[in-house]
Order: sequence, then C-alpha cells, then structure tokens
Amino acid sequence: MPEFFLELFSEEIPARMQAKSAEDLARLLSDALAALKPQNAESFYGTRRIALSATLDAAVPESRISERGPRTSAPEQALSGFLRKHGATKEQLTQEGDFWVLDRVVPGASAAELIARAMPGLIRKFPWPKSMRWGSASPFTWVRPLRRITAILDGVVVPFDLRDGDDDAHGLASSNVSEGHRFLSHGHFTVTSAAQWKTELRARHVIVDAAERRALVEAGVKALAVEQGCTIAEDPGLLDEVAGLVEWPVCLLGRIDDAYMDLPAEVMQVSMRVNQRYFALRNPDGSAAPWFAFAANIQAKDGGAAIIAGNERVLRARFADARHFWDLDKTQTLESRVKALDAITFHAKLGSQGARVRRIEQLANKIAPLVGAEPDLASRAAFLAKADLTTGMVGEFPELQGVMGGYYAKHDGENPAVAEAVRDHYLPKGAGDAVPTTPVSIAVALADKLDILAAFFAIGEKPTGSGDPFALRRAALGVIRIIRENGLRLNLGKLISQAGLADPTELLDFLAERLRIQLRTEGARHDVLTAVLSQGIDDDLTRLLARTEALASLLGSDEGANLLAAAKRAANILRIEEKKDGPHDGPVDPKLLMLAEEQSLTQVLDKAVPAVQDALACENFVQAMTELAALRGPLDDFFASVTVNDERPDLRHNRLRLLARVRTAMNLAADFSKIDG
Repeated sequence: MPEFFLELFSEEIPARMQAKSAEDLARLLSDALAALKPQNAESFYGTRRIALSATLDAAVPESRISERGPRTSAPEQALSGFLRKHGATKEQLTQEGDFWVLDRVVPGASAAELIARAMPGLIRKFPWPKSMRWGSASPFTWVRPLRRITAILDGVVVPFDLRDGDDDAHGLASSNVSEGHRFLSHGHFTVTSAAQWKTELRARHVIVDAAERRALVEAGVKALAVEQGCTIAEDPGLLDEVAGLVEWPVCLLGRIDDAYMDLPAEVMQVSMRVNQRYFALRNPDGSAAPWFAFAANIQAKDGGAAIIAGNERVLRARFADARHFWDLDKTQTLESRVKALDAITFHAKLGSQGARVRRIEQLANKIAPLVGAEPDLASRAAFLAKADLTTGMVGEFPELQGVMGGYYAKHDGENPAVAEAVRDHYLPKGAGDAVPTTPVSIAVALADKLDILAAFFAIGEKPTGSGDPFALRRAALGVIRIIRENGLRLNLGKLISQAGLADPTELLDFLAERLRIQLRTEGARHDVLTAVLSQGIDDDLTRLLARTEALASLLGSDEGANLLAAAKRAANILRIEEKKDGPHDGPVDPKLLMLAEEQSLTQVLDKAVPAVQDALACENFVQAMTELAALRGPLDDFFASVTVNDERPDLRHNRLRLLARVRTAMNLAADFSKIDG
C-alpha cells in the first residue's frame, strides 16, 4: 500500500491548539479518504507544523450502483431534481414497479486523484478555534499564515492548490518541500517519505514528536534543578505548553534577584508561569529557591549566557510589578475590603459576592460543630474568605484567589486557623489537589461548595450534557472528597436545606452520580453503589460507602458471587411469574412446606432477616453481609431440589411467596438486580 504524507507548515501555532489540530487532521483525512481505507495513521504537531502519514489503497476500483428515484407518478419537478443531482438523463432510467431506477457506473479513481480532490476543501475549512487573514490579496484564513503544503504519495507530489474562483489563497500549492528550524537550519529540503522527513528534520534541529520534546524539556529542567540541590515545582500543564513552543529545546537556568525572594512562593511561581513560561524551583524544605528554569528554542554560541541575562532582566521587571501589588494590598486589612464585595456581582439571580459571603458565613457556623471546629472561627474565616477578590494581586493573577487571602489574613494578625481556612477554602480545585484537613478549613470549604451547589440548583442552573459553566460538578466532587478523605459523618440533606434549597433530593441525586463516577474512575464497584442507592438515598456518604464496601467485599468472594447468582435467579422467577398472577407477597404457609430444602430455607430466613436488620441498624455492615451470606447454601439446595412452578397451585403460590421473602431479605442490603454479574 502506498504511503501518503501531508505537512501543513505555517507561522507559529499557539501551543494550546496543536494537539487538537493534529487530532482534527487525522479525523478529517480519515473521513475524506475513507474509500481508500487509510491505515497506520500517525500524526505530528509542533509550533510550526501539523503533519500526518498513512498507508492507503492505491486506487478505488470502478463500481456499479443502483439508486431508486421518484415514483413514476411523481411530479416532473421531482424527477428533474433527481436527474440533476446525479448528472443523468431520463433515457438512463429504467422502471421497476412504481419507481424510476438509475443504474450507473461509478468510475474508478487513483489515490492521487481522490487526494487532490479532497485536500483543498479540507484545508480551507479546517476547524481552528480562531483563524486570521494576512495581506489583502486573499480572504483565505488559517490559524497563522500558512506557508507550505507538502503532499506526497509514495514520494511523488500529489498536485493541487487552494485557488477558489478569484481567490488564489496566496498562491499556495502542494509540493515536496519542507524546512527545518527557523534560526538553526536555514533553507529547505525535499521530502521523499515520512521517515525521511523525520530524520531530515532532526538533522535540521526540529524534533517532530511532541512527547519526545516534552520528555527532553522535563529531563533538562530537572537536571538543572538537581545541580542546585533543588526540585522543580510540579506543573504538567506548563510542560505541555513549553513542548509546543520549542522545536529544539535547550534548557537553561537563571537566578532570581535576592530582593524578590521574600515574595510568596505562589506569587513567584504564577508570575513566572503566566508571564514567561518559566519553571519554578523548590528547596528541599519546599520553600522557593532563587532559581528558575526555562527552555530556549536555539543553541546559542555563548552557551546561553546572553539569553539567561535577558530573561533575568525581564523577570526582575515582572517581580517588580508583583512587589507593587504585594506592598499595596497590605496597606488595607482584609476586613476593610469585605464591604466592597457588595458591589461585585456574583450572579444576576443570586446577588453580589457580599450576599454570598453572608450565606457562607451562616452555613459555616452550622457545619463547624459537626466537624469539630469552633463556630466563631469558622464564621470569621467565611467572612474574610472572598475579600482578596478586591486586591490588586488577585486582579492580576486570578489563580491566586484564596492563596493571597491566606497571606493577607496572616499579615493582619488573624487567628492562624482562620488564615489557613481562607487560603484553603477553594480546595480541592482539581484531582491533584489535597483536601482541607483542619476543622475550620473543612467547615468553610464545605460551606463554600454547598452554597454554590444549592444556589444554582435553586435557580434551575444545573449542568446539562457536557455544559457546566459554573463548575458545579467540580464543587460536588470537592464535597465528596472532603467528606470521604476526612471520614466525616454529615447529614447532607439537612445541610443542603440549610444552604437554602428547600428540596434537597435532586442535588443529593447529583452528588450520588458524581460519587458513582468517582468510584468508576478509581476502579471500584460503582454498580454496587447503584444497587445500594436503589433502596433509597443515604445522605451520610461515609455510612453509604461503608455499606457499599462491605457488600462489594462479599461479592468479591466465591460465596458472595454464588449468592448473587441465586438471588438473581429468584428475582427473575418472581418477575416472570408476577406478570402472570402476582404479586406473591403474602406470608408463607408452613403447612405447605413439603420438602426439607424449602423448610431449611425458611428457617435460615427466620434467623437471617432480624440479624441483618439489627446489624444494619448498628451500622455493622460487614456483619450484615455475613448474615446474608448464610442464605447461599440453602438457596442452592432449594433450586437444586424444589420445583417452584409446581402443578399444584397452592404449592406454587407458597414457593413463590418464599422466594419473595428471599428477595425482601436481599433488598435489606441492596437491589441485587442492579449488580453486574
């Protein structure tokens, strides 16, 4: 099969768009060339190019197709439209029954012909999030000025251009030419295959594999940090971005002026990341180190000395700005800033940030005694929690909200627990964040998240599909993680009502769904959670999870797996028979228990049901599952020896009522029909 190779070479593509553009190119080419059955597709992306290679069929053979047209009685306009669509004449039609039929030959085409037809439209309509025009001669748009199109099939140029009527698209046409690094390797070269293209580019200081560039940047900055006895502050997103900014990464180390080392470490890191794409270094104790690492895109003759000096100079200016905000913000206390929150709109239907703070303050006060916190401290922390939104530093770096509030609260002499709660009340923001663990911080973080959930559910602003503009899924996951990781015992339904949502049911369902998704992500038995929840929502998540884990542990054993199979068999029989003449929920008549196996099952049920109920009431879920497991043997014996649908109606009904007792007993723990297996 011939190899098709395509490279779209342009000015610098924003790093955040590169990976998606390569995915889009692979998808669009696969669709456009589906008739050629593309295989072994491999895509590449970087700051100045996206490319793809794939093997294809050499041609599409001639084929015959038969298409049914309008009815013979249809208006002439319908027939004319059908003929026009297919470029046919009426003489080419045959009549089959009440319909016109067109039999036609679809001519074969070579891969080169099909590629040449498909590519101009694909390139012109490429789905960039943002595009631009350049010059005045053409309305053609691309993410950045498109300079070259390399398109070869087994080393031979596939000829096409982007002309469209009067638009010559800057004269862009396909060729077999590409070029390497803008500064380190001038000139162009001829492309003969994807493998040769990669080799030639490496020789011309371009690494085309994004994962390799990322690994080189990561290894390079870590090696520089180790030389200073430091580590790199973890930042996977920055690594991805930097890998998209350089073609030939050369990692360098700069020094931070001592005059700025008293700035908060978070301020330094965010300023370096957002403004300059620098990596922050940390001392062994976690404090900020007086160094920063970065990746240059050239191999300088002086070893990078001039580049380092220039970046150090730029960083001094950035840190001078941060110093200005830091010093200016501290001239006002957080408490004095709270009033200004009344002038900041939180949401048109929910009022100001000030109103929200008052809601969080009241809720944190109620949560505090439930998590071992002092209510006064929780209220104070909630009162101050959003005040840093009015500071210059947070205005410049919104990522630092909460963090700066913690620093400013500490500067103002607030109780350390209050300052810590102000700092941590947004946590966890993502899967990689730790959750608050101290009582006051827990109270305020939960109050913040429950308020936003209850408020938006109250006004009908709930997540739909993939849309979640107010990050309610993240807030729900934050509530779940704080409760799980701290082992909290909370009545969530009551807290949600206290947060202002009259009926907490829908929000509790939303939280349960988030919990199911989290368990699935962790590889846990989320189907067991579904089965437990089918018996009614338990808004004490710690109790709910303990019950779920106990049942999952039982089901993980051979005895539990066999019990599940027997319980499902009983439920299936009941479901079928109850459609005929059910329900069969009456009491079992002991006089009609003719066989030892049904008598034995009844005796075990008589003992197991109250034992399970008592264990569940005491929250001894492991014991409850142990009592249920006692049903396994008698159930197996029952199904082995007893004919449920006996010819005698009284025996049949009695045995079905016995199975209904089994189902009821099992349902004390969960709805076993919801469990996989």
